[in-house]
Amino acid sequence: MNKLQELLDQLRALDPNDPGRWPLAVRLGVAITLFVLAAAGGYYFFVWKTQHPLLVEARAREVELLSTLENKARKAANLQAYKDQLAEMQKSFGAMLRQLPDKTEVPNLLVDISQTGLAAGLQEQLFQPRGEVRKDFYAELPISIRLAGDYHEMGTFAAGVAALPRIVTLHDIEIAPAGRGAGDPGNLILNVTAKTYRYLDEEDQGPDSGGKPGNAKKAGKSGAGK
Repeated sequence: MNKLQELLDQLRALDPNDPGRWPLAVRLGVAITLFVLAAAGGYYFFVWKTQHPLLVEARAREVELLSTLENKARKAANLQAYKDQLAEMQKSFGAMLRQLPDKTEVPNLLVDISQTGLAAGLQEQLFQPRGEVRKDFYAELPISIRLAGDYHEMGTFAAGVAALPRIVTLHDIEIAPAGRGAGDPGNLILNVTAKTYRYLDEEDQGPDSGGKPGNAKKAGKSGAGK
């Protein structure tokens, strides 16, 4: 305790203006302390202050790269499933394209639709093809149809249309009583728009058209044949 007190007394007696007369141990302690403070200050200003933002940025980049790597790893693991799904889609697309009639088949398809109604026992009152509506790689061919008959015959007609080898859809269906003077009081009138579709050949497209339906048809057939 006395030695500690003597050391404290010596420190109080030191002349800050004459460090050369300080005891050797004190001078060494002060020099070491100043060196440590200078080194810490130099490290902070010349290393930590300039490198710490780079470290933070590198860590954020590391997290981003790890996330990207995980996403790519998941995609790579599912690559075969994606290929199988694409092949199945191409096959289905090709099958659908083969159900679209070309120009030469449209007249026969119109006859098939008309004959489907007659075969169901319905009386045809109107069968009027309208102008085709062109889409990206196919054209809609709407047909206004009016048929008379009973409910079951109309159901048979709808089932017959669905069974046709080419795609035909029914729209704007309206069923109403036939009214007086129509024979059987149970008769109904069916007004419907039937739509069939045909694919557009390259020659059907203008030179400015962006679509290449002919290529789509070929791709569909190629995919379906796999």
